[in-house]
Amino acid sequence: MIGSLKGIVQGIYDDRALIEVQGVGYLVHLGHNALSRLRKNDAVFLFIETYVREDALKLFGFLSDNERAWFVQLQNVSGVGAKVALAILDIMTPGQIMQAAELGDKTSVSRASGVGPKLAQRIVLELKGRALPSTLYSAPEVGAFTPPSSEIETPELRREALGDMSLRNGAISALQNLGFSGAEAMNAVAHAYAKFDTDPELSELVKHALKELKQ
Repeated sequence: MIGSLKGIVQGIYDDRALIEVQGVGYLVHLGHNALSRLRKNDAVFLFIETYVREDALKLFGFLSDNERAWFVQLQNVSGVGAKVALAILDIMTPGQIMQAAELGDKTSVSRASGVGPKLAQRIVLELKGRALPSTLYSAPEVGAFTPPSSEIETPELRREALGDMSLRNGAISALQNLGFSGAEAMNAVAHAYAKFDTDPELSELVKHALKELKQ
């Protein structure tokens, strides 16, 4: 099982990239958003989800392990395959997916290529209240996840992929420590987070989430 690749980008195609690792070239399927961040001859670190079928072996690559984990989580929903999961992650961060599920926001999910209204509704219904997916290098409930550094990683990319998720996980954990259930905490944090224009301090998010729980 291949969990990650660190190598040089040798080619970029419509839906995949060729990554050379110590003389061996690996064809890795990526979403369009991730592909747009790659440049030929650049060094790259990718988290990999390996799919083995009778007639094929496919590698799916991600710039964060959180995205890889949600790629797997999305496919636990009936009717969602690898192509649709990649399309959703192309337009939404993991935090936005979780927020859409808790708020029942099927409209945001339906913007993804290949996702119709009925499938979007099923996705938000089946993901609502579900436990956060496990990452390879850190359990999500621990808090912030820091993947191995990569030459293409930027502060903007780290913020987009991990920032809001880490903050929200911290708030959910705080509410659970106060005796609230995981579902109650996730729902309250999702509603509270949606009211901020920018990321608040953790204490502020917990404070507003508690107000949601008292309503």
